[in-house]
Amino acid sequence: MEKLGTKQRVIIALCLVMIIIIPRLMHRATEEFSTKYHIHSKINESNTSITLIEGSPHFMVSAFFDHRETETIRIISIIKRDSLKPLYCVYCNTQKYCQVGKADVDTHSDHFGFPFVASDVLCRGKYIHDATHITISTTSVISGNHSKVFLPVRNRQKTDWFRYDFTVCISNLFGKYNNVLQFAQTMEMYKLLGVQRVVIYNTSCGPDLEKLLQHYRREGILEVVQWPINQFLNPSPGWNFEEHKGDLHYYGQLVTLNECIYRNMYQSKYVLLNDIDEIIMPYKYTSLPQLMEILQKEQPGAGVFLIENHIFPKTQFEDSGKFKRLKWNNLPGINILEHIYREPDRKNVYNPTKMIVIPRNVVQTSVHTTLKHYGEVFKVPFDVCRIVHVRVPLQGSLTKEQLFEDKRLWEFEGDLVPNVDDALQKSSLLKI
Repeated sequence: MEKLGTKQRVIIALCLVMIIIIPRLMHRATEEFSTKYHIHSKINESNTSITLIEGSPHFMVSAFFDHRETETIRIISIIKRDSLKPLYCVYCNTQKYCQVGKADVDTHSDHFGFPFVASDVLCRGKYIHDATHITISTTSVISGNHSKVFLPVRNRQKTDWFRYDFTVCISNLFGKYNNVLQFAQTMEMYKLLGVQRVVIYNTSCGPDLEKLLQHYRREGILEVVQWPINQFLNPSPGWNFEEHKGDLHYYGQLVTLNECIYRNMYQSKYVLLNDIDEIIMPYKYTSLPQLMEILQKEQPGAGVFLIENHIFPKTQFEDSGKFKRLKWNNLPGINILEHIYREPDRKNVYNPTKMIVIPRNVVQTSVHTTLKHYGEVFKVPFDVCRIVHVRVPLQGSLTKEQLFEDKRLWEFEGDLVPNVDDALQKSSLLKI
């Protein structure tokens, strides 16, 4: 075989470069963009809980460093499912130097048929360690003169010490909700059970409830996150797309529940996920701390605890009128102490659950169970803990005699009633 000439060797070398080296360089370029720039003015930080992703129909909500996964910042987002195109993460540090990298998008599996879905935009790579602010872009080419809005990166420091033991996440207030009496009773009941923090996402509420919210904020137990989702989308008032229509499930309930978990990841040992008219009530134990101490000893591998929901129809009143107090007559809302009758289980109907979770064990959640998590899921027995849910009946044809009497709330009346009065008086809703 003849030796290759110089020209032939050059051609072969060029071919090797094209076949092997250039594709590797191109792949690396898609992994880590060399785009680096300096912002010439102050970082434009978002001042709202919902921020449009420029050049797209999508929205970003908040950004969190996820210490459980290698080099990941997780941005809680709202993604339009049929309009997903490549997205990019823009990382900036305190010196206002920024880098751009490709984003991964993980849309949650529960969307109930709605066009917009709760999602995680995942930003990975070496740039995240210095990033104090982050945003999502539809392009990888960005200059220092852009007007993009950034989110602060939260949870940058991991901790094993928690400010609160128990935090309740209430997903949404909407429709000028004004159920003052039930809200005050629920808040005071949770305080007696050992809750130190309540987080509420507020789209709209009535004027009386607003006064009560202000009281609990002054007291320090309540954090109100303004959630103006109706200014950005047409949110659905229900969970079923075929029935309720709209852009997004139930005023963005799935988005706010996930946001609340990450917001409290290193703030609270446990997080309770339930609605405004529900109380996760221990029956076998006197308080939530005692309940969880026993459950964690019995189920050391569990990080998600499912609690059965049980309906107490607001149409059925207890006969004695013991808690029909004149002071409360003119207050808007339901007096839950008057409703002590519980609907029976139906064998062929699914009994939904709400949750007590260790937030560091949860990756994604839906309403009644988690979607992705670490560790085990444990369904708490009915006689140990269940939800007291005072609302319209699901089995409206049942008579009072067909319901079960359940006076668990009455066991707290000595502290509950005066505490409710005190909260209402301090809110200027109840005259002394």
